Amino acid sequence: MGYSENTTGLVLAMVSSLFIGTSFILKKKGLKRAAAAGTRAGVGGYTYLLEPLWWAGMITMIVGEVSNFVAYIYAPAVLVTPLGALSIIISAVLAHFMLREQLQRLGVVGCILCIVGSVVIVIHAPQEHMPTSIQEIWILAIQPAFVIYVAATISIVAALMFHYEPRYGQTNMLIYLGICSLMGALTVVSIKAIGIAIKLTLEGISQIAYPQTWFFLAVAVICVITQLNYLNRALDTFNAAIVSPIYYVMFTTLTIIASAIMFKDWAGQDASSIVSEICGFITVLSGTILLHLTREQEPANPPGNISWYDGEDIKVMENGHYIMLNDSNYFR
Repeated sequence: MGYSENTTGLVLAMVSSLFIGTSFILKKKGLKRAAAAGTRAGVGGYTYLLEPLWWAGMITMIVGEVSNFVAYIYAPAVLVTPLGALSIIISAVLAHFMLREQLQRLGVVGCILCIVGSVVIVIHAPQEHMPTSIQEIWILAIQPAFVIYVAATISIVAALMFHYEPRYGQTNMLIYLGICSLMGALTVVSIKAIGIAIKLTLEGISQIAYPQTWFFLAVAVICVITQLNYLNRALDTFNAAIVSPIYYVMFTTLTIIASAIMFKDWAGQDASSIVSEICGFITVLSGTILLHLTREQEPANPPGNISWYDGEDIKVMENGHYIMLNDSNYFR
């Protein structure tokens, strides 16, 4: 891979981070506007689909993801992936000015630790072997280790969706972001397979006729839709300045793991690289804890509760039932 191709990949990766970081804020503002006019996305509402600002954020994110996708074709993952940290800085700065979301000093330190730890992990991640055909990628995808990983991922995602999300989704952002990140790792390996197929096809070695190409495309579409749905819920429920770095850390970490298992990148690593990766994980964990401890809680606004004063008592309609409160009980 020549210098010019690496430069192209570098520029595309930086443009991708700019668009993705901006998309978080545009979508968040769109979700806020939609919540004021209907049911919030965090509790299953879809009124944000009628909000132009959300669609602006969606289009911006698509442009960023496409740029990132093309960047992986021209440059190695070790060069492209760390630049995703730029989207965290962009979204945090824009959230401060556009959403008035405050990030405490320890939160800033936590954000820096997340970025540094993620960069360390990626820098010391082993080089991957680049497959030369879609059939070779399929062989890697059906190896026992990766099949076990995919089965474990689907099981965890199902548990998060159907058991933990209804109970803890509104209070613990890791539920939503866990689903996004786990599905995102599968998205990346599928997108990489599609990218290789497209590149080979453009070089004259057509991969369109192979069913494996369409299988990877179907997996990518399903995973992307799931990611976007739960990412919307996370952004609507929690502080965007906190969602962005935690999502980046979890997504990057799981992507490296999935790629390493599927493409067997860990074989032949020396001890210094392994120690560096462990230190990177510890740094990321420390940053994530700091971000949680300094998180700015957004005021709860449960849907379906309406209160009014009739001159004598304060009345509240909650889930279809009327509750009458006196002033001392209501303002305690």
